[in-house]
Amino acid sequence: MKTSRRILLTGLAGLAVAPTAVTAAVSSAEPADVTVAEERFARTIAAAHAPDVSCVRQAERYADAHWLEYVGAARAVLGARA
Repeated sequence: MKTSRRILLTGLAGLAVAPTAVTAAVSSAEPADVTVAEERFARTIAAAHAPDVSCVRQAERYADAHWLEYVGAARAVLGARA
């Protein structure tokens, strides 16, 4: 599977659980409270939600700046998979 397709599908999975994750995690996550798996998954979801997904560098910059906003969605997806 190509990387761009994988990022897109991960973003869609994060988008599907984002409304429930936002209500479950009202406070924003601190970087010290986030596991490596949650951080990586949150960065992937953030990259998929970048305004211009076709440009990899812009998606990476967006993910670096906004990944903490997607920790709740990442936790919900990882929790659902467990």
